[in-house]
Amino acid sequence: MKKTYFASDFHLGIDGTLPSAERERLIVEWLDKSAPDMAALYLVGDVWDYWFEYGQVIPKGYSRILGCISRLRDAGIPIHYFTGNHDMWMFRYLTDEFGIPIYREPVTHVIDGRKFHIGHGDGLGPGDHGYKMIKKLFANPASQWLFARIHPNTGLKLMKFFSGTSRKHTEVEAFLGPEKEWLIQYALDYLKKEEIDYFVFGHRHLPIDYDLGVKGARYINLGDWLKYNSYAVWNGSDLQLTYYKP
Repeated sequence: MKKTYFASDFHLGIDGTLPSAERERLIVEWLDKSAPDMAALYLVGDVWDYWFEYGQVIPKGYSRILGCISRLRDAGIPIHYFTGNHDMWMFRYLTDEFGIPIYREPVTHVIDGRKFHIGHGDGLGPGDHGYKMIKKLFANPASQWLFARIHPNTGLKLMKFFSGTSRKHTEVEAFLGPEKEWLIQYALDYLKKEEIDYFVFGHRHLPIDYDLGVKGARYINLGDWLKYNSYAVWNGSDLQLTYYKP
């Protein structure tokens, strides 16, 4: 049976354990090796560390990952893209160029009879009120129109600065416990109104596989590729959090 892959938080454009260009090559290697048994790919936000899509301009670089996405789509593999807090100003480029749907809020998809609730995870659950206000501002069409009036050279530098500030608030190494992990609290609250088998999120930068204790529901955080090279694979009967080691 072919498999469904989930990954997030590549943060291409900044260096992590590996320089950005080397990490991009590693991600492309992983995707190319996974392609033969790939039923679908979910990119769950923050593929780029900063992104603003002008009408006729997209950020420079990233030709390898974009070429890989093109190959996967040409092979008939569905790709689903979720915007995160670093690439919320992704508009229609991936849709127009590759036919990839873009989701700005969590969605529930049924895969092989199981219900997956999928989203990047930013601004969900209790707390983080400051970011929630900023997100509303950045999502406002008037704010986007005004930012688009800035020359791309200056605009992308500003985006890089904003991204560095945002990243400091999400890269918390230790698991904080279910009471302080906002995405676990979001999942538990969501289960009160709808049964879900798997909650799949990014944003947290820490690989987590947590049993929610409600009818077998699990919370999976995909971690990141700045440090962990982590992703999740659904094989038709189980969702496994794993790591790419070339």
